[in-house]
Amino acid sequence: MAVASLCAGTLHADTLRETVLRRAALEAGLVRAQETNVAVPPDLVAAGKLLFQTKKLSLENEIACASCHVDRFGSADGLPNAIGTEGRGEGVARLMGGGDIIPRNALPFWGRGGKGFDVFFWDGRVDGRSGAVKSQFAGDEPSVDPLVVAVHLPPVEIGEMVLNTAGNETLQSETVDSAQGIYQILEQRLRDDPGIGPALAKAYGIQPSELRFVQVAQALAGFIRHNFRLKPTRFHDFVFAKGALTADELAGGLVFYGKGRCAACHNGPYFSDFDFHAIPFPQAGFGKNGFGVDYGRYNVTLDTGDLYRFRTPPLYNVTKTAPYSHSGSLYGLAEAIRIHVDPLADPAMIPKYPRQRADFYEVLKQWSHVPVAGIELSDLDIVQLVAFLHTLEYNSDVPVHESD
Repeated sequence: MAVASLCAGTLHADTLRETVLRRAALEAGLVRAQETNVAVPPDLVAAGKLLFQTKKLSLENEIACASCHVDRFGSADGLPNAIGTEGRGEGVARLMGGGDIIPRNALPFWGRGGKGFDVFFWDGRVDGRSGAVKSQFAGDEPSVDPLVVAVHLPPVEIGEMVLNTAGNETLQSETVDSAQGIYQILEQRLRDDPGIGPALAKAYGIQPSELRFVQVAQALAGFIRHNFRLKPTRFHDFVFAKGALTADELAGGLVFYGKGRCAACHNGPYFSDFDFHAIPFPQAGFGKNGFGVDYGRYNVTLDTGDLYRFRTPPLYNVTKTAPYSHSGSLYGLAEAIRIHVDPLADPAMIPKYPRQRADFYEVLKQWSHVPVAGIELSDLDIVQLVAFLHTLEYNSDVPVHESD
């Protein structure tokens, strides 16, 4: 009788824990994956895939979107800092190839451009939250769609898709006028391509000669929006269809929504509040501002309150997209979680050089005001959090690769 009562009590406790987790996820804004999806015409998706894979979208035919957004790295590149023009291969091979270093970690594409996903890049330099897109175009945005605006930027950035050479010195200002010059070259090249030109024209029901770069960007955005759209994960199945989680996954979910306070920032349909926070991650590489410094959101707003703040990254497929942080300084997901709540846990992570150490102290000041400051997590809590994050995995529709 005592054994039967104990078993009944355990069953009831497990059911209660599952109920609490489901309710917490819904209260934090989780919705069915399909509710975030935006329909894209198949012809536009097909044309966009051609654009995603071709190096002809870069000024010197050096690099494709697919060069840095690779399937085996969860649509990122597996490197701390991205390697742009003159890079070759994938992963470590690309790192060793001597290409141009982009001073931030390559972001994956999961959910980009879905309903409500309207802030792009680590520093939010393209921001559609207000209903009007704010970007480097400063009032001359080529589209009201923030993803389409975001797609316009990499093809005109020095080192990313434009070679950093003496011949391109006039483009280094990255003004709207210099960008328009590049767009005109690229749109003519793509019109003339025997595969891409007709495919794009068919998608829009026009002649290839009528194509403009904004339509190129719309097709590329359409492919990203469709191929990397949110799909049901094991966690969606748990919340919306009473699916099962392992004991560690369930415990990790309760830490995520409970004492870990992870959902204070990682909330909503994409597990991101799309706001900007300062976490004292080590700075890998020379940084966006040089000399091992990256001022983050400040570079966009010039508001000192935004120093060292970066957009909260969504968490879908986060288990596949190491290394972590804006500078890719952490290869382990557990290590990244630890630093969120205890930046001083590993003294080796504290910068050695005075200038970087001073910046680290400034980040600590900012971090002291974020929701996770002062949280205590055990090693077991972190193991279980990682187990929970594995329930947010899914695959894209089709694989991508460089096509030329």
